[in-house]
Amino acid sequence: MVCWIRELMRIALFGLSLCLLGCAAAPAIAPLRESSERRPLQPEAASGLRTVQAQRGATQMVATANPLASEAALRILRDGGTAADAAIAAQWVLGLVEPQSSGVGGGAMLLYHDAASGRTVAIDGRESAPALASDQLFLAANGLPMPFAQAVVGGRAVGVPGTVAALAQLHAQYGKLPWARLFDEAIALADDGFEVSPRLHTLLKLDQHLKRDRVARSYFFNERGEPWPIGHRLRNPALARTLRNLARDGAAAFYQGALAKELVEKVNQHPLNPGSLSLSDLAGYQAKLREPVCGPYLRFWVCGMPPPSSGGIAVLQMLGLMQALSPRGPLALIAQNELRSLAVHRFSEAARLAYADRGQYVADPEFVDWPRGLLDPNYLSMRSRLIDDTRSLGRAPAGNPLDPSRALLSAPVHEYEENGTSHWSIADAAGNVIALTSTIEDAFGSRQMIGGFLLNNQLTDFSFAASENGRAIANRVEAGKRPRSSMAPTLVFERRNDGSFGPWVMSVGSPGGSNIINYVAKVLVAVLADSMDIQAAISSPNFGSRNGPTELEEGRTSSLLAAELRAMGHELRIGPLTSGLQGIVRHCRQTQPAANCSLSGGVDPRREGSVVAD
Repeated sequence: MVCWIRELMRIALFGLSLCLLGCAAAPAIAPLRESSERRPLQPEAASGLRTVQAQRGATQMVATANPLASEAALRILRDGGTAADAAIAAQWVLGLVEPQSSGVGGGAMLLYHDAASGRTVAIDGRESAPALASDQLFLAANGLPMPFAQAVVGGRAVGVPGTVAALAQLHAQYGKLPWARLFDEAIALADDGFEVSPRLHTLLKLDQHLKRDRVARSYFFNERGEPWPIGHRLRNPALARTLRNLARDGAAAFYQGALAKELVEKVNQHPLNPGSLSLSDLAGYQAKLREPVCGPYLRFWVCGMPPPSSGGIAVLQMLGLMQALSPRGPLALIAQNELRSLAVHRFSEAARLAYADRGQYVADPEFVDWPRGLLDPNYLSMRSRLIDDTRSLGRAPAGNPLDPSRALLSAPVHEYEENGTSHWSIADAAGNVIALTSTIEDAFGSRQMIGGFLLNNQLTDFSFAASENGRAIANRVEAGKRPRSSMAPTLVFERRNDGSFGPWVMSVGSPGGSNIINYVAKVLVAVLADSMDIQAAISSPNFGSRNGPTELEEGRTSSLLAAELRAMGHELRIGPLTSGLQGIVRHCRQTQPAANCSLSGGVDPRREGSVVAD
């Protein structure tokens, strides 16, 4: 509890001021299956992490950030819905019970594997900049980038929301139950009310901006301006009306008509920080169907979200870099319940290199064509030679996949944690699986509320500056552009001997701002390389680097580890690293057909999620 509360306080204070086809050589390891050799890792008592009971042996499973959302999604599965149907139902509930993290007013990115066709798709529901936006959007009168809090609060940073469009497209392609059925649980909860959770109460108490919005103040706070206490039954009739309209009329109820007009007025008429959204921006929005980025890791294919997310590319780069280092010796992140300094060192150095490339090359692919050479095994092997097992790079340069002998300067990464994102993983009994990450960016987004939901501040994920050293920044603001994301919904598949894709074996993702990449990569290495149980992997200490200090999770770092890293030249930052990982792993005995495999799941004890299953 202490750990994540401190992290929330830090955020509040801050707020104030297609598939890769190359197959690298991999050690021969057994497919993921039930094993007595998995090493358990118990969270340290001093960390303040809550105890989470892993779920095992199921044929369909849901892991979300809130028990009410998990139960709603499981009811959809029991009614015969697909993983797509269940994921959609989970979003409407999550937008109600953890409004600080996601909802109708935000965006979403997802990977979906359809068992019948064997196809895996990525759906990009990232928010987009209005047609009137320019690269001067976040520059103050003196020409310098404005403070983050000044940019966030109000209408300036609100992008065209994409969640509704993305989920409508997901349902059209992979849904089975009627669209309207997927709203029943959320509408009932909005009408009848839900109990304010400890996390929501704490975030409300720490936020300094939300109560300035009249609508938000009347909903989240009592007449004295105090947040509703833990356990208070909070009803949201306005959101119930919005959801009923969406259930009846589909996505058009959001992007056209009365709600669209209200949204545009709210954004553009903010008294201090207006935006520039138009009705045509909303009416013209489309979710994008994209090919996942996939790469080999050990005996697996790991597939992630393509640009405008940097998550898939950066995670694959980290895995490829660490695999290239494997001839130096095995990489076990944890031994005898302790993080190993050499493993943390290599992981953090790989992260520096990946984040350097991320800052240089990745942006909306409609505007910037990212170099596919970033995932070339030969490029990653060459980059891995920069990693010295005795000394940290400190700050890594970006590589040059067109000329690997040359390196480039890379832009710094925003180093803050955020609470405006959520992830869920769902698998159904038919073999379909989804990894979905949804966001409104900062905690409570732009602090603007209409229709029972909060609007995003996603445009602050653009670079505030348009150029650096005379060169245009790839992720600068442009009209109609989608800001770069770090979201990393990830699906993992067996890699057959001939290099083809086998059955899916894992779904995982996390919130956490730019640290999402480190969080997801940690779990992938722990499960796929170290054969760790999914719950133990999620609960294990967080660490990594965003091409700055090496970050270690407060309360879970031994003094010996810190001393050994400092001796290797690491500048350390020890503090809260509040991930929100959710994951599902499919276990198959080698003699069993895929249909007889069983599932195990894990949720992040740093937040309030739950795993439910049949």
